[in-house]
Amino acid sequence: MNVLRTPDERFANLAGYPFRPHYVELAGLRMHYLDEGPSDGPAVLLLHGEPTWSYLYRKMIPPLAAAGCRLIAPDFFGFGRSDKPVDRDSYSYSFHVDTIKQFVRKLDLSATTLFGQDWGGLIGLRVVAELPDRFARVAVGNTGLPDGRSPINPAFFRWRDYSQSTPVFSAGRIVHKGTVKGISADEQAAYDAPFPDPSYQAGARAFPLLVPTSADDPAVPANLAAWEVLRAWNKPFLTTFSDQDPIMAGGERVFQRQVPGAAGLIHPTVTGAGHFLQEDRGDELARVLVGFVGLT
Repeated sequence: MNVLRTPDERFANLAGYPFRPHYVELAGLRMHYLDEGPSDGPAVLLLHGEPTWSYLYRKMIPPLAAAGCRLIAPDFFGFGRSDKPVDRDSYSYSFHVDTIKQFVRKLDLSATTLFGQDWGGLIGLRVVAELPDRFARVAVGNTGLPDGRSPINPAFFRWRDYSQSTPVFSAGRIVHKGTVKGISADEQAAYDAPFPDPSYQAGARAFPLLVPTSADDPAVPANLAAWEVLRAWNKPFLTTFSDQDPIMAGGERVFQRQVPGAAGLIHPTVTGAGHFLQEDRGDELARVLVGFVGLT
C-alpha cells in the first residue's frame, strides 16, 4: 500500500491548537489522536467528519477537560496527522469502522460517551452498535446513519458532485462556508495543513462517495444491522443538531423517533450554527456534553 504521511512541520503553531500528538499503529498504519483531560475521567470519544480532523474539537476540549472529562479525538485515516493511503480504493466505509473499532479496543475504552458529527456519526454509530458494551451513552449532531432506502436531502448530492468535480478541494474553504460565523484565514490554513498537495486528499475525495444512497450499496447490510441495535438502545442517546445546516436539517427526528434511549431527554437545538457546529458554537456544545456526561 502506498501511504503518505504529512510532515510534522505542517502542524506547527496552528491557531488555537496547543495539544500534544499521540499515535497508535492499526492495520499497519499510524493513527493520530488527542488524549486530553484527566486520564481517570469519564471518556468522551470525539469523532470528526469530512473534510476535517481533530482540529475541529479545539474549542470544546478545554472546557470538557476542565469539567473532568478525558477527551479522545482520533483523526481518521486519510485525515489530519494520520497516515493517508494514496489509492482511493483503499478507503471504504467498513475500513473506517474497523479501524476505529480497533482504536477503541487498543485504548481499552469503556463506559465511553460518543460524540459524532457528519462522518463521525456514520462511523461512530456503527462502532457503538458493534461494540455496545464499551459505550455508556451517545450524542450526535448533524449526522445520520443512512440505510440506502430512506430519502436523502438533495443538498447532499450537490455536495457530492462538487467534491468530485472541483479542481481545488480546500478543506479550510469548505469549513468556512459550512459555518454561520465563518473562520479566519489562519483557521482555514489549519484545516488545509494535512494536505500539502492533492496526492494527500484521496480519503477526503473518497468520503462523499461512500455514503450509502441506494439499497445495493455494500454498506447497507451493516447499517441495517446497526439500526437494529439502536432501536433497542436504552442507554442515553442525545441529539444536538444545529438550526442552520442545509444538509442534515431534520435528521435529529429520525433518531428521536427510533432510539428508545432518546425518550425523555431534552434535545437541544444549537442555534446560530451551520453544519460545523463545533466551530460556530463549540462553547455551547461543550456545556451540553458536560451535563450529558453528568458532571454538572
